[in-house]
Amino acid sequence: MSEKHPIIAITGSSGAGTSSVTRTFENIFRREQISAAVIEGDSFHRWDRLEMRARQAEAEKAGDRNFSHFGPENNLFAELENLFRNYGETGRGQRRKYLHDPVEAKPYGQDPGTFTPWEELSGDTDLLFYEGLHGAVHTEAVNVARYPDLLIGVVPVINLEWIQKLWRDKHVRGYSAEAVTDTILRRMPDYVHYIVPQFAHTHVNFQRVPIVDTSNPFIARDIPQPDESLCVIRFAQPKGIDFPYLLSMIHDSFMSRANTIVVPGGKMELAMQLIFTPFIWRMMERRKRALGAL
Repeated sequence: MSEKHPIIAITGSSGAGTSSVTRTFENIFRREQISAAVIEGDSFHRWDRLEMRARQAEAEKAGDRNFSHFGPENNLFAELENLFRNYGETGRGQRRKYLHDPVEAKPYGQDPGTFTPWEELSGDTDLLFYEGLHGAVHTEAVNVARYPDLLIGVVPVINLEWIQKLWRDKHVRGYSAEAVTDTILRRMPDYVHYIVPQFAHTHVNFQRVPIVDTSNPFIARDIPQPDESLCVIRFAQPKGIDFPYLLSMIHDSFMSRANTIVVPGGKMELAMQLIFTPFIWRMMERRKRALGAL
């Protein structure tokens, strides 16, 4: 953790809905005139799209049915940890971009599914903002989770997570339901060992829970809408959280435990704004004091 160069990390698996949290923070940064070094978790995958497909085919040929983007062999965990450490100490570090589609790739003159070259971060950012799969990963070799000043988990219940992934991969990426199902099954061991344990390290968790039937996600036609769900927000350290204020500002919210507030799904982004804006204010005030002490 660093007062001079704070880090915010959003962690959640593919299809979990981390983009909603990212959008909320982009709005906060714009409103508060904060310059953020934005890091996409996909940029720390080890292989580009074509190489990953080739290695997956080799793994399957060798009998490995659990080769996935979730595990350490296919990610640059050490490099991610070094980025967090270096940024916290100096405000600098190395990053690159993963170009997901033709729109992202066109300005760089590269093919989709490739990485841009590594480059130095600008030295005049106020904080680092990470969104991806491994913002709180902790293994025998690395401990990324110890560096963020604010660590947020986004974890829909598993059936909803699968519905979101199935819908996105079929409608946006053009995959068949069978191909997406195969991906879900292949990733499951790494999901259990490298994604789920991260949520024991997060400071705040957001879990969307549908209130419609999702018992068979593989035949669901639509993603349950925000108003068809509840959002469970759990604070690891509830001291200092003004729960009466949140309850008064978010209609139909309630406390389910001493450290947990439940809000209507359609109010999730409002809840994020109310919760995280004071976090950012305090973070920037600490940074200002620390820099002023130099």
